[in-house]
Amino acid sequence: MAGIVVVFDFDKTIIDVDSDNWVVDELGATDLFNQLLPTMPWNSLMDRMMEELHAQGKTIENIAGVLKRVPIHPRIVPAIKSAHALGCDLMVVSDANLFFIETILNHLGLRDYFSEINTNPSFVNEEGRLRISPYHDFHSSPHGCPLCPPNMCKGLILERIQASVSMEGKKKFIYLGDGSGDFCPSLKLKEGDYLMPRKNFPLWNLICQNSMHTIKAEIHEWSDGEELEQILLQLINTVAMEEEKNKSTSAQLFSVDCMYSMSAHEAFPQALPVPH
Repeated sequence: MAGIVVVFDFDKTIIDVDSDNWVVDELGATDLFNQLLPTMPWNSLMDRMMEELHAQGKTIENIAGVLKRVPIHPRIVPAIKSAHALGCDLMVVSDANLFFIETILNHLGLRDYFSEINTNPSFVNEEGRLRISPYHDFHSSPHGCPLCPPNMCKGLILERIQASVSMEGKKKFIYLGDGSGDFCPSLKLKEGDYLMPRKNFPLWNLICQNSMHTIKAEIHEWSDGEELEQILLQLINTVAMEEEKNKSTSAQLFSVDCMYSMSAHEAFPQALPVPH
């Protein structure tokens, strides 16, 4: 199924929690996080929290250990492996950060199933502290989207992906997400694409509050990992059947054209020899 791109949000979609909150809570920094939350953007706050945890003696290994314990529904890993086995191109678009996502995916044995991970950059500096940066530098080049947080517009990321894969031929997109930041890319999906919002989460609520006509993609909600797997594989199968049907129709049309061309050619009388 080279014609399908499946784009996953990460927090509360692939994993069952918000990875930022999970790390902060598990390492005992919740009170400080809540105290600082009103004073700065979320992405900047997470970088600050990594500084605070480092000052408290928490190591990068402590953070990785917490990430490896993150709760995930047992059907998510099989769903991702099945979609990949069916030939889908899998990508992540997430407002988490690269270290958190890659640590979890590597632990689950899933990293190589994804061709792209689009998220906030992060790295471990020379002091052993995790640094987290914004995907879009909102100081030097703000993205200007009123729907998205200052550090990341998922809609712009999806448009870049759409443009890059369009050069390989017509692609259908399946987008899975839960948060308010997933609303902007949902508006970028085209007719023939599929949107899978998590039911009763912020993305679903935004869709319900706004006219359904603003979303061009076909909407299929899900509640847990079991429904995610079932619906995702059903949609992939639907697209596969449509592609086979289109191929069959094209082959029949080609056959009819050839027959018509041959019949027309045979209808012409043979040229008479020119007498000398």
